[in-house]
Amino acid sequence: YAPNAEKVAVMGDLPWDKPAVFTKEDNGVWKGRLTKMDEGVYRYRFMIDDMNVYDPKAPAAGETSALLTVAPKGDEFFAMKNVPHGAVAERYYWSETLGAMRRLHVWTPAGYEKTTLPVLYLVHGGGDTDNSWPGVGAAGLILDNLMAEGKMKPMLVVMPNGTIEVPGGDMMAEVPLFAKDMITSIIPFIEDNYRVCTDQANRAMAGLSMGGMETLEVTLNNPEMFSYVWVLSSSFAPGNKEVYEYERGRLKKEADRYNKNFKLLVFTQGGPSDIAYNNCKETLKLFDEAGIKYEYNEVPGGHSWTAWRRNLYDLAPRLFK
Repeated sequence: YAPNAEKVAVMGDLPWDKPAVFTKEDNGVWKGRLTKMDEGVYRYRFMIDDMNVYDPKAPAAGETSALLTVAPKGDEFFAMKNVPHGAVAERYYWSETLGAMRRLHVWTPAGYEKTTLPVLYLVHGGGDTDNSWPGVGAAGLILDNLMAEGKMKPMLVVMPNGTIEVPGGDMMAEVPLFAKDMITSIIPFIEDNYRVCTDQANRAMAGLSMGGMETLEVTLNNPEMFSYVWVLSSSFAPGNKEVYEYERGRLKKEADRYNKNFKLLVFTQGGPSDIAYNNCKETLKLFDEAGIKYEYNEVPGGHSWTAWRRNLYDLAPRLFK
């Protein structure tokens, strides 16, 4: 309802090539229709005369963005099903690196209280927060369903906040800060507060886009701490020749160390339409030159949660074998 508006649109994680066209009715209500929507979970907001407006009637309006779930059949791997459900907890910890309280989310499987678990650290992308994987990423539901189907080992999944406010908003400056926070605060917090395994064989890390850069930063500097590393739609610093030359030298020097410690190193993308596609290919050339073993695969979806939800669905069953 915006009787005085001149234009209305809907924005978010929606198909860019099929925008809704809005028209105003006589009663001041604008109407638009989204068509040919694939099954999924989409964040959306309205744009009213160039102003962002979140849907006050949406069930998830209390979060930054509302969620629109398009899953008519109910049998999707990320759907809510009648299976035992774990818990997604919101936790706060003190970051020694940043000198501030920080938030993270933790998924624990049903029956977690009865056992000690390995840990996957799962990081979102640039501009998002620790609420993204359990929200639009549907991580809890994906993991619940995999557990119920007997496709994955029980594990703790930690979803930290990879976004850090830095002067000038330089995203690349966030990467080393987050990496330091992971080692000095996040991992110690989890191991002090949850019943988890603390050895390399039972520790994994994965991240998408900027979170993939953070994953590389953490694991390449601390390979003895992680056995499983997954890099989703990401690369080394895009277009930064100085960084690439540094990484070329480091990878060649440390190749034996990485091959010895990483049981499974995987790079995956959302196909050629993924905006990180070419950068990732350039990064993989450096791994090839150094003789570092890795797997590479692609899934449909481009640089979007459609691909990343599928990545988690494929990733979790392969961990801690």
